[in-house]
Amino acid sequence: MLMRGLVCVVCLLPPTVLMGATLPAIARWMETTRQDISRLGFFYGSNIAGAVLGCVLAGFYLLRVHDMEVATYVAAAINFVIGVVALGLAAFVPHRTTAGSKGGATSDAQDESTESDTKTSRAAGIVYLAIALSGFCSLGAEVVWTRQLSLLLGATVYTFSIILAVFLVGLGIGSSVGAALSRKVQDARIALGLCQLVVVAAVAWTAYQLSESLPYWPIDTRLPTPVWLGFQLDILRCLWAFLPASFLWGASFPLALAAAANLRRGKQDAGRLVGGLYAANTVGAIFGALAFSLVAIAWLGTQQAQQVIMLVSATSAVIIFVSVATDRIKSTTFSPVERARPILLGIVAASSLSLLQSVPKTPDGLIGYGRNLPTWQQDLPEFIYSAEGMNASIAVSRFPHATNFHVSGKVVASSEPQDMRLQRMLAHIPSMFHPEPKSVLIVGCGAGVTAGSFIVHPSIERIVICEIEPLIPLAATKYFSKENYGLLNDPRVEVVNDDARHFIATTSEKFDIITSDPIHPWVKGAAALYSREYYELCKRRLTPNGIVTQWVPLYETSFEAAHTEVATFFQAFPQGTVWSNDIDGQGYDIILLGQSDDLVVDPDALQSRLDQEDHAQVLESLLDVDLGSSLAMLRTYAGSAEDLEEWCEGAEINHDRSLRLQYIAGMGLNQNVAAEIYDTLLLHRTHSAKMFPTKGILGRAFKIAIEKRRVIP
Repeated sequence: MLMRGLVCVVCLLPPTVLMGATLPAIARWMETTRQDISRLGFFYGSNIAGAVLGCVLAGFYLLRVHDMEVATYVAAAINFVIGVVALGLAAFVPHRTTAGSKGGATSDAQDESTESDTKTSRAAGIVYLAIALSGFCSLGAEVVWTRQLSLLLGATVYTFSIILAVFLVGLGIGSSVGAALSRKVQDARIALGLCQLVVVAAVAWTAYQLSESLPYWPIDTRLPTPVWLGFQLDILRCLWAFLPASFLWGASFPLALAAAANLRRGKQDAGRLVGGLYAANTVGAIFGALAFSLVAIAWLGTQQAQQVIMLVSATSAVIIFVSVATDRIKSTTFSPVERARPILLGIVAASSLSLLQSVPKTPDGLIGYGRNLPTWQQDLPEFIYSAEGMNASIAVSRFPHATNFHVSGKVVASSEPQDMRLQRMLAHIPSMFHPEPKSVLIVGCGAGVTAGSFIVHPSIERIVICEIEPLIPLAATKYFSKENYGLLNDPRVEVVNDDARHFIATTSEKFDIITSDPIHPWVKGAAALYSREYYELCKRRLTPNGIVTQWVPLYETSFEAAHTEVATFFQAFPQGTVWSNDIDGQGYDIILLGQSDDLVVDPDALQSRLDQEDHAQVLESLLDVDLGSSLAMLRTYAGSAEDLEEWCEGAEINHDRSLRLQYIAGMGLNQNVAAEIYDTLLLHRTHSAKMFPTKGILGRAFKIAIEKRRVIP
């Protein structure tokens, strides 16, 4: 994680330093009068308005229609134009020297002395501390609420764009209102403290909405709702949930500017004043983002994390009011009422901590079913486990007939027949097709059924599970021990808690089988495990006879997304094949199987291997899911890359530089065309005597079975 952080610093620090320098540079043209400080607040608001536009333009158009290169070039072009315009203004508009920067070197020394004096001022320091704590709370809250809203709305790239855009809208509106207020209030510190005080109630409001109200709005995700209508509902829910809090955090910055300028009495350069407060706010925001994403959620959970945000906001308000009260008590210019007011407000701020008890826990149903929770309200199972990890929230639920494993609002595995069949297929098909597999890499643990299914194969010596969320393998072993054969209790099993792309790219180990069962491709970031480059990495980590299998869902997706997923895989594995986990002949999900050489599976030899005594447990495992013979296994065959060449024509290939699959799949989230997609696959399927020899009885029987199952258009 430290190395990744260093890479981010190297890549992102140069442009972001320049972005951060823009507002202080503009401020150099202003004075620290009340009117100019107010204008700076409006500049801050206009900056945020541009951020909203950039977020929406990139998230909903540039990255969806084009790729990251185009989006980057557009951003660079816009900045180039801005730079040219700014240089033109600097050349033709004379610079107005501000009160804080007159007199050349002598005034610079005086300014430094003045700044040194102001830094020792407790009142000014309190303002800097308050705006830093405001940044800490705002980014910390955004991290927490993004985790919860990704459950509620579905963790698509569009959801994250919407959350960020709405949060910025609140900041922008708040900063504009705060800038206007800064001209009128007598002591901006009081207004700043009130913002921090009311934030406590605003966070309590958001916590209630995200856990007790919004998850139960009657929105039926099973209906084929137009995607743009869904986006409007998502925007509405985000606005309803956290507009009050983001508004108050946005108003805090211009009020802090006004408070600091008033305390320094116009003796400091406006650019330095803005830069200092902006830096304090940004540093606080950095610590907030890191603390809540890496520590607070996994350690405390979202409920207590929000309570921490409320506690910090209340503390900030108390500190401000105590500072103001101290100044007024020492002054003779204030009336007794004016002296008592900040003390009373401090008491109110301290008493606002009683609202901590109103913060509800994230419902197990929301962790389990996410955006689909309203459709399950009448038939919720018993939740026997739930936890919030650093990377995902997980839960285990139990019906009388089945147990479900939930990750981040989705059922990712279960003991239901259709899910058990898929999980067994991901392990047994490559293991039976490989002549003698010894080492296996599983990408994504889920309930551990796929990983556990390798345990029963006699030749397997090493099983590596790559799982980014450490809680998942532990919960899987505890609650699915029967289905996954006590996964972590087997000495051959090793769990690597890492991002799969990073592990595969950096390990030197090679495997006989790599089976990839990642999260749905519409989930933000998951497209990196469906890209051409990812498959090439997998290919380089295979032994000479190695096999790769990849899970692809046909439900909650569109034709375009399915085309992209299959075509991308076949570009890396031109000899690849498709195997189906259909329900009564209807599409559900499929497995893509790839290898470096041509696949040859002799049905008769496969049956002979299954009948061997050392494969008794394998046969039993297959019988559990109605795949207890070579013909039953091979009947799941749905076509080869050669068969589907025409079907894949014109498909968008998912590359690392674009990851367009997550944008395509996100648009098809509400579609229910699994059966139609599967039928079009079967329409192109043919029997290959080279792939499936017909010299034996079972080989000929399989050919007849394939020809009888042709779909008639």
